[in-house]
Amino acid sequence: MSRKMHNFLAWVIWLLSASFMFYKYAIEVSPSVMTTHLMSEFHIDGAQLGNLAACYFYAYLLMQIPAGLLVDRFGPRRVTSIAIAICGLGTILFASSGNLFLAQAGRFAAGLGGAFAALNCLKLTANWFPANRFALMAGLMMSLGMLGAVGGQAPLSAFINTLGWRPALFAIGIAGLALAFLFWLIVRDRSKYHINVNLTPKDTNLWASCMAVFKSKQSWILSIYSGLAFAPITVFGGLWGVPFISEAFELSKMQAANIVSLLFIGFAVGAPIWGWFSDFIGTRKKVMYVGTFFAVIAFCLVLYLPLSVWLLSITMFLFGFFISTFLLCFTMIREINAPMVAATAIGFMNAFDALLGALSDPLTGKFLDIGWSGKMLEGARVFSVETYRWALTTVPIYLVVATVLLFFIKETYCKSAYPTSMP
Repeated sequence: MSRKMHNFLAWVIWLLSASFMFYKYAIEVSPSVMTTHLMSEFHIDGAQLGNLAACYFYAYLLMQIPAGLLVDRFGPRRVTSIAIAICGLGTILFASSGNLFLAQAGRFAAGLGGAFAALNCLKLTANWFPANRFALMAGLMMSLGMLGAVGGQAPLSAFINTLGWRPALFAIGIAGLALAFLFWLIVRDRSKYHINVNLTPKDTNLWASCMAVFKSKQSWILSIYSGLAFAPITVFGGLWGVPFISEAFELSKMQAANIVSLLFIGFAVGAPIWGWFSDFIGTRKKVMYVGTFFAVIAFCLVLYLPLSVWLLSITMFLFGFFISTFLLCFTMIREINAPMVAATAIGFMNAFDALLGALSDPLTGKFLDIGWSGKMLEGARVFSVETYRWALTTVPIYLVVATVLLFFIKETYCKSAYPTSMP
């Protein structure tokens, strides 16, 4: 294979991996535009709706460390092809569910498959691209993932309005099966130009991989920071943002979905820019400080002030733009851990993202139920603006704690503690 063909294949493989990120995020945030449908269909309250959405994160959390080990051991192609298929089948089950239990099982299965998306893409990026482009490529990966989250907002809302929520999600599930087939057909685990330092040796076991990461204090702090910084995206963008915006600013669900989409667009724009900028200035922490601090301010403006629609839209974009700096912690955890446990370390960090998401969605729903006035519309509970503001106060609290944690994170200066011979 010529170098030119190699580079072309590397980008095709990356694009397929990033497409899984796109698909995973579209499914992850999809309940946010179906809150009324789901509460009415399954006769559930806010806490139960939060729990239904969080079933995705329960599975995601459960699979993070095993997913890292499986990707390390067997390679991305085989493992991820199966994972994409499971994600698609789970979405089909959710779309076909006749009761709450089957709906939860479908979300759980989708989460099992989705757990491999980021790990796979980061692993293939490490195996196919030079190490000095990792932060930029990780940012581009998240950009495409966030565009998937955008697709899970207003476009999905329009799709549901046209077909109904069940046929729309069924079609999305079929698309996942098609992506799984293409992934298996095209993707290869690693480049011949890169030494195979990232795949775990066959005699490496789960306990050894986990202990290598668990013994690192910095891995723990980075992972907790990551969970706290990412939780606002799952809580607000993934479930409660659309109904809050609709109620607080007296907008239709479609208009609210369009505005919440700007969070993900801001994230998509910011992720590669911050990744490049961090590499350019040679530091990670300063960028994360700035981003997390301004994310707190932007979210508080959205939550507590009666902004005009255009100012609300700009502020939502800026919130996504600044919070995307948290993605640098994925690069940092790769830099402080040995390459052969790279996927396990990233999985460990992803587990905290899933843990905070799994806890926060039903917790916010429970807070909403506590403040519920008894108002119903089309069989679904309607919560007041004041109740939303009280329940969503957890978001700025998370971000403030995340900012404090940055004081305890050691700067890597964009250098790996385990340099490799990759070009």
